Amino acid sequence: MKPSIPKGTRDFSSKEVAYRNYITDTIKTTFETFGFQPIETPSFEHAATLMGKYGEEGDRLIFKILNSGDYLKKADERLLLEKKSQQLTTQISEKALRYDLTVPFARYVVQHQQEIHFPFKRYQIQPVWRADRPQKGRFREFYQCDADVVGSKSLLQEVEFIQLYDTVFNRLKLHGTTIKINNRKILSGIAEVIGAKDKLIDFTVALDKLDKIAEDGVVQQMQSKGISASAIDRVKPLFQLSGSYLEQLHVLKTLLSDSEEGSQGVEDLAFVIHTIRELELQSASLQLDVTLARGLNYYTGAIFEVAAPKGVNIGSIGGGGRYDDLTGIFGLHNVSGVGISFGLDRIYMVLEELGLFDAVELPKPKVLFLNFHQHEHLTQLKAIKTLRKAGIKSDIYPDTGTSNNQQKKQWKYLEKRGIPFVVSGIKDGLFILKDVVARTERYCTIDELIAEIR
Repeated sequence: MKPSIPKGTRDFSSKEVAYRNYITDTIKTTFETFGFQPIETPSFEHAATLMGKYGEEGDRLIFKILNSGDYLKKADERLLLEKKSQQLTTQISEKALRYDLTVPFARYVVQHQQEIHFPFKRYQIQPVWRADRPQKGRFREFYQCDADVVGSKSLLQEVEFIQLYDTVFNRLKLHGTTIKINNRKILSGIAEVIGAKDKLIDFTVALDKLDKIAEDGVVQQMQSKGISASAIDRVKPLFQLSGSYLEQLHVLKTLLSDSEEGSQGVEDLAFVIHTIRELELQSASLQLDVTLARGLNYYTGAIFEVAAPKGVNIGSIGGGGRYDDLTGIFGLHNVSGVGISFGLDRIYMVLEELGLFDAVELPKPKVLFLNFHQHEHLTQLKAIKTLRKAGIKSDIYPDTGTSNNQQKKQWKYLEKRGIPFVVSGIKDGLFILKDVVARTERYCTIDELIAEIR
């Protein structure tokens, strides 16, 4: 069998790992600059923790883990015979790979609430898994870089997250990104005033696909979910809503004047946008997008989505929003939260496409001991131990070579790795040190070796 990996997963070379670390280090440093602290959660959770939190589409994409041992032992034979897989799943799979970092975080908050000081600001950089159809920028295994605040209803948090996005992209030299913002209260208000309040989830799921399936596709999907033609006609003008953010807010305020929830959403949105306008952004722009819905059911307030610079054909590179009672599903009510996520893999692809990666120096020894004579091994190993203790990255070529070809192989290895110093031998108790860049050679004691390499 030819070696391969599952679709939607990838191997990463040393160079690619170095580039990815550059991105995550930048994000991590910015998180900590803004006062967030790290946590980690398990790669898999109880299936009951995850199921039912992401809507019907999200639940379908969760990777389930078969129970250990004879996983069919507890299965209902009737369900097996009738092939009722949906009902059977809960009997043969009690655990699942995490779909995102937000729901596990909510579980963490509830489980550790006695140890947490609210408002709690956490960040988390870990892989997640989704049984999605692989395509450009969409993988089955990928990293999320999340930051969340729980225990505060203040809109200042939304302002901070927009600034956090902007700061990260500025530090990555990724200019021209667009941070789209909307509010789920506005969407709820629209559904209310058009008489489709009972179809809110169907309405938002369809609306969120406007950029993918266009207006006709959205209309068709809404109709298939039972949303009336008159309701769709009333909402159609919002598909093409344009003008300045003040003009758009005025249109929304007028449309939603009879909806208390919708009016509150407009007011919240206006505060955030006005405040950001006063603070000014460095490299990103803020855009009101009334069609932005984000399909996850737990969002209740502001929602964000970040688009790459124009000309880069890829999906969103970040997103998030406010969730007023996500911890309530685990028994801790009235704890509001808000958070955002960076899509590491897509950000990598954007930086690569735009040529924004500086040359990355891969980890390597600063000095290599060539291995020409076996009787020098112990002296070399003692010297390497001393150098490493002094914080100098040191290594020895593992295979002893006495012939010309074997020695040439070691010199070629040195050249390919780009190692700046080499100890080519030992004479009269002194190390023969060569500076590869300066093309100089000298005989050194161990102390002189350390001083010279430093």
